[in-house]
Amino acid sequence: MDLGLRNRVYVVTGATRGLGNAAARELVADGAKVVLTGRDEKRVAAVAAELGPNAVGVAVDNADPEAPGRLIAVAREAFGRFDGIFISVGGPAPGFVADNTDDQWQSAFESVFLGAVRLARTAAAELEAGGVIGFVLSGSVHEPIPGLTISNGLRPGLAGFAKSLADELGPRDIRVVGLLPARIDTDRVRELDGLSADPEATRAAHEARIPLRRYGTPEEFGRAAAFLLSPAASYLTGIMLPVDGGMRHGF
Repeated sequence: MDLGLRNRVYVVTGATRGLGNAAARELVADGAKVVLTGRDEKRVAAVAAELGPNAVGVAVDNADPEAPGRLIAVAREAFGRFDGIFISVGGPAPGFVADNTDDQWQSAFESVFLGAVRLARTAAAELEAGGVIGFVLSGSVHEPIPGLTISNGLRPGLAGFAKSLADELGPRDIRVVGLLPARIDTDRVRELDGLSADPEATRAAHEARIPLRRYGTPEEFGRAAAFLLSPAASYLTGIMLPVDGGMRHGF
C-alpha cells in the first residue's frame, strides 16, 4: 500500500530518541522529508545525518516560544513545503502526588502542554488543505498510570485540546490525530520499569495484561504514526489511537 508520503514534508519534535525518533524513521523510509528536533545539538545532527538527505536537524526545546515559527521556516527553506507536524516530547518526571514539586509541574506544563499547544497553533495557521497535526499522548488519557502523576494530569488535557482543534480545523481539510502508546519498548519505558525493586517481574506483569503478551517495538509505533500522518488516512481526524497491543481492547 502506497501511503502517499513521497516528498511530503513534516516537522517531528523530540525525534532524537524514543517514539519521535521511531516516527521520523518510518516517515523517511516511506519517502517523506523530515525536520527533526531535540534539545542536544550534537545528537540532533547525528540522527539527521543517519537518516540521510531527506532529514534536517534543528536543536530546540518544545517550550521555546520561538520554536514553532523557526521549525516551519526551516521546513520551507530546506524542502520547499510544509505538510504536517508530529509533536512528541520526553515524558515528565515520574512520581506520586506527594513527590512532585511545583518546579517539576511548571517545567512539564511548559514542555508537554503549552509547548505542544504553541506548535499546533502555529502549524494550524501555516498548513493548507490536506495538512495534519499529530500528537504523541499516552494511555493515561483514558486511565491514570501509577507513579506518573504529572503525565496523568497533562496528557488528557492535551488530548482534549487536540479534539477541539480537530473540530475547528476540519472545515479547512486539516486533520488532527493523537496516538496513545502504552508499553512500547523504549529507553523511557525501560527506565520506568527499572524504578521498581524487580524490573523483570514488573515487565512480566505488564506483559500479562497485554493481549499480545509483549511490549510493542518502536518500529510498530512508528508505522502507526506514519499511516495516521499520511494521505492514506485522509478521512481520519479527531481520533486518539491506542498503540498498546490490545490493552484497552480497542476502546
